[in-house]
Amino acid sequence: MDYIKRKQTRMVSVGDVYIGGDAKITVQSMTNTDTRDVASTVNQIKMLEDAGCDIIRVAVVDKEAADAIKFIKKSIRIPLVADIHFDYRLAISSMENGADKIRLNPGNIGDKERVKKVVEVAKSRQIPIRIGVNSGSLEKNIVDKYGGITPEAMVESALGHARILEELDFYDIVISLKASNVPMTIAAYRLISERTDYPLHIGVTEAGTVFKGTIKSCAGLGCLLSEGIGDTMRVSLTGDPKEEVVVGHELLRALGIEKGGVEFVSCPTCGRCQIDLIRIADKIEEGLGGLSKNIKVAVMGCAVNGPGEAKEADIGIAGGKGEVLLFKKGVIVRKIPQERVVEELMEEILKM
Repeated sequence: MDYIKRKQTRMVSVGDVYIGGDAKITVQSMTNTDTRDVASTVNQIKMLEDAGCDIIRVAVVDKEAADAIKFIKKSIRIPLVADIHFDYRLAISSMENGADKIRLNPGNIGDKERVKKVVEVAKSRQIPIRIGVNSGSLEKNIVDKYGGITPEAMVESALGHARILEELDFYDIVISLKASNVPMTIAAYRLISERTDYPLHIGVTEAGTVFKGTIKSCAGLGCLLSEGIGDTMRVSLTGDPKEEVVVGHELLRALGIEKGGVEFVSCPTCGRCQIDLIRIADKIEEGLGGLSKNIKVAVMGCAVNGPGEAKEADIGIAGGKGEVLLFKKGVIVRKIPQERVVEELMEEILKM
């Protein structure tokens, strides 16, 4: 049963992937390599593809980076977004070299004639533009108007940038409103969701390290997604970009938005536990990392409640004294010595 009703937004295409409408919620990441280093950038993107990344973004800092897109595109499968600030010529060059989408705030690139040149290329190639508003870089006049950085200020900035494109009859727009403050991020997305039907790219910017950033991102994005807000997302973490992708998909699965893949559940330890549950759970979770099976695996600490509490699991274990009970669909199958539990449970999972 689906408990979350998603807000209907417009649909735009990014290469062969769609954002908005009834398309799936996509998970994005951004490379941290020098885009001009084609080999390193391609290697990282391929790793992210394997992790489940749907759309990748690269920084375009100069003409050499824009030209590198042509070579990067030849070696990757997923759509590529070019991230540009201020220089309209880099936006044009990136699109001519094969970028599937650009991230650019039109109000930041100068007079309307420059914006028009970017829009003409985007229109001719059917390339969408993401307007990316960050709380730390709002226009001074808007900050002054609202007496500081507020959700209302962020929304006004985003809609102002969108208006520039709309005046040029361009509507293939995606909007993001990111702050490092979680409540502000939530409030800004709620507000803009009421004001427009453009698809929304959601994220908490500068969220932090893998540990704290994951918590902040899941708090903010989980809240928005549960309200049906968000069409594509990036979990911004200070760490390996692969972590962003893994966390993004796990969040979607936790909310029941994304189906499939291995679901792993384990109980908290308590005084009844007589096995090394933490080590066993860590090892099994690690072993499940590369599997694409659509199964639920449970690792429970004791035989008192284990099989019953995890009866919806396809397979799992419940701890005893120095041994565990292997169960399938809540039915006990056999006993396994503690020292063999990881190997034997993984063998049983691989047979399924």
